[in-house]
Amino acid sequence: MRDWKLPREGACRCGQVRIRVSAAPLVTMACHCTGCQKMSASAFSLTAAIPAEGFAVVEGEPVIGGLHGTSRHYFCPRCLTWIFTRPEGIDWFVNVRPTMLEGAEDFAPFIETWVAEKLPFAETGAVHAYEKLPPVEDYEGLMGEFAEWER
Repeated sequence: MRDWKLPREGACRCGQVRIRVSAAPLVTMACHCTGCQKMSASAFSLTAAIPAEGFAVVEGEPVIGGLHGTSRHYFCPRCLTWIFTRPEGIDWFVNVRPTMLEGAEDFAPFIETWVAEKLPFAETGAVHAYEKLPPVEDYEGLMGEFAEWER
């Protein structure tokens, strides 16, 4: 598998909240939903699904922002940068915004979701595209394919 140069550290824009990733991503994604467009102020958000044991906040105290529903979106309290998301009830991974990490160019999206809401000019180069989200039963196969794609 690719040498992810782990551990890898990163921070929000102002540097008040620092994170460390010590495990390779399970899969990488771009989300085109209008919620992610608004929270990222961009055409899509990027995500690296990191095993929970391979993620840590090493400095600062992020706060919950964005929607306060089934996913908890964590932001820096000072610069309000969106750093990571913890989906409620799914504790085994953390969705990290890979652009917070040093060497973000390694994190190309493998899957793109919510292409039904995609802005016409937005292109990611992702291998798989879904109108909404992949069916839950597809994730295991997608993660296995991602591991092979990374070789």
